[in-house]
Amino acid sequence: MATKIRLQRFGKKGKPFFHVVVADSRSPRDGKFIERLGSYNPNTNPATIEINFDKTLDWVNKGAEPTDTCRAILSYKGVLYKKHLQGGVKKGALTEEQAEAKFAAWLVGKDGQIEGKKDNLTKSKEEVKKTALAAEAKKNADRAAALAIKNAPVAEEVVEEEVATEEVAEETPATEEAPAAEENKEEQA
Repeated sequence: MATKIRLQRFGKKGKPFFHVVVADSRSPRDGKFIERLGSYNPNTNPATIEINFDKTLDWVNKGAEPTDTCRAILSYKGVLYKKHLQGGVKKGALTEEQAEAKFAAWLVGKDGQIEGKKDNLTKSKEEVKKTALAAEAKKNADRAAALAIKNAPVAEEVVEEEVATEEVAEETPATEEAPAAEENKEEQA
């Protein structure tokens, strides 16, 4: 019987959630399976992967073929690297201690990458919040300035109307005097 390590879909439309299972290659995707190895949730960032490492390694060593997506998941968690190191031990290229040391160093590096990604995501979220707050503060200041301008011209218009009426009153006698002065000039000529 050919066995595959593959994903079994759960969750609602648009929000998938997967179980990582070992199943007969002839059974349907969401059908009968032999053993559940873990879960995979792509909705979170970074994706949440929970795998029973020892069971999965045992199935891979027995010859269960992972699908492309499961191969990527198992590689991400280090199952395939551990199998690779065990092959080196069997061939005599490495000792068991060297293989364990290499795998431990790989795990530390991988955990550092994951933590770095989480830190970058939280920093970017904080930067987005700061940018949004600054934009909101600027928008509020613009609104306050627009409101002040809107309220201020009402008082200035009244003052401008009074000044305009005073100017009209002052200009009226000057215009009356000007024709009289012109008449005087004509008489003298």
